[in-house]
Amino acid sequence: MENETRIALIGIIVEAMEATEQLNHILHDYSDFIIGRMGIPYREKGLSIISIAMDAPAGKISSLAGKLGQISGLSVKTIYSKTGGNG
Repeated sequence: MENETRIALIGIIVEAMEATEQLNHILHDYSDFIIGRMGIPYREKGLSIISIAMDAPAGKISSLAGKLGQISGLSVKTIYSKTGGNG
């Protein structure tokens, strides 16, 4: 069912800072499903580490991860909770 949601964490490593504008634009489009976001700049290595916590239908999570994965300069991985987001 599309009404059922999943809890997921999308991990993003930003290796090309010029990708951040496109990244932020896409994240804004999915903001209704994002329950938390944490960004860690790792200046010594010239990259940033971002985690996105979501509660969304599985299709929305995979759609977001797929769009982010197509951006040059980003590495993206998704993990899902073993239980659903509906209790």
